[in-house]
Amino acid sequence: MLLSTGAELTDVLAGCLAKMGAEVALAEPLPAFSAGGEAWARPPRGLEGLKGEKAVVLDATGVRDVAGLRELYTRLQPRLKGLARCGRVALLARPPSEMDDVTAAAAQRGVEGFVRSLGREVGRTGATANLLIVPRDADDRVPGVLHFLLSARSAYISGQPLRLSAGVAAEFRATRPLDGRVALVTGAARGIGAATAHTLSREGAHVIVHDHPASEKLARDIAEEVGGEAFTSDLSTTGGVNALINFIENGLGRVDVLVQNAGVTRDRTLRKMSDDEWDLTLAVNLQAVLSLNAVLDPMVSDDARIICLSSIAGIAGNVGQTNYATTKAGVIGLVEALAPTLAPRGIAISAVAPGFIETRLTAAIPFATREVARRLCNLSQGGIPQDIAEAITFLASPAGGALSGSVLRVCGGNLVGA
Repeated sequence: MLLSTGAELTDVLAGCLAKMGAEVALAEPLPAFSAGGEAWARPPRGLEGLKGEKAVVLDATGVRDVAGLRELYTRLQPRLKGLARCGRVALLARPPSEMDDVTAAAAQRGVEGFVRSLGREVGRTGATANLLIVPRDADDRVPGVLHFLLSARSAYISGQPLRLSAGVAAEFRATRPLDGRVALVTGAARGIGAATAHTLSREGAHVIVHDHPASEKLARDIAEEVGGEAFTSDLSTTGGVNALINFIENGLGRVDVLVQNAGVTRDRTLRKMSDDEWDLTLAVNLQAVLSLNAVLDPMVSDDARIICLSSIAGIAGNVGQTNYATTKAGVIGLVEALAPTLAPRGIAISAVAPGFIETRLTAAIPFATREVARRLCNLSQGGIPQDIAEAITFLASPAGGALSGSVLRVCGGNLVGA
């Protein structure tokens, strides 16, 4: 644990790190950490002789000028030499917009560039570096997000500035945060959807596994594995959406977690794209998401979590994917527009934007193209469906409310669209 001069989150970090199970080593003695550590039988130690750190946390909220950025460099650089393989680096900063002068705003924005570049450097050993941007009214949201970023479950998230939000309650629960929750996952018969169904179930959720009728057997198999229920319908049609609504109304009657994962790709350059390829992609990837959100609204419980699957293609664009990128950018627009309107009900809505994920679909891509995609990210490898599932499950938890309205990129720090 490292602090810049004037750090503002000392008490927050002291209250949560030992509670998370961390063995804290400090650059200098701090009473707040001593009290917190002793309460959990984990008194802090100094940095002398420390090697193989699994995580380094630096509170950079006190950085106000170029001298502060120099201090950031001075404090963090020596710790990187001992950072373990697949280690974690997390910095905390304030929004530049909250600074009271230009110099301080520039310095806090400088921290973001520092972290983005650091993520590229440490990624060579499988390590990650991320930034929590903490508005002053969101200090209490730090524990849940920090716990996720320091865990193995954030393995394919790197180089990202994550701005916390105070709009929705965000209670941190370390174990089985989804006990008693009903989760609906669309497109859950295989790949990312299936991994998400398993992971939500692991954390206590009762999962409704939804997919297209053509995948009914696979959906039922997944539902059996997770102890949930299966239902199939075509969400690109009004009848398919209504059938799902009727199933929920006549069954559990509510949805506490909605994961909008169903999607298709029909890749072709715009010049060669057919009407059917455009229309189907827009119908499944965007119109169905809009329709399902609207008609499910009465059954979505207060304090629910809604997670929509976007893509880095929706952020950066991609050759041969104008239809797909249009829909995935549209999903981001939906999330940003709905977040403030849902907040009064305690509902958080977020998007997850996967990068290159190793699935049956990407396996069909030529080897050379796949290898380029892998090497474009900090970690020089593709992600796996479980990486996305872990991010979705965090956002589905009570603590995930801290990122309502945000887009969480699970792309390994992909160079494209940064």
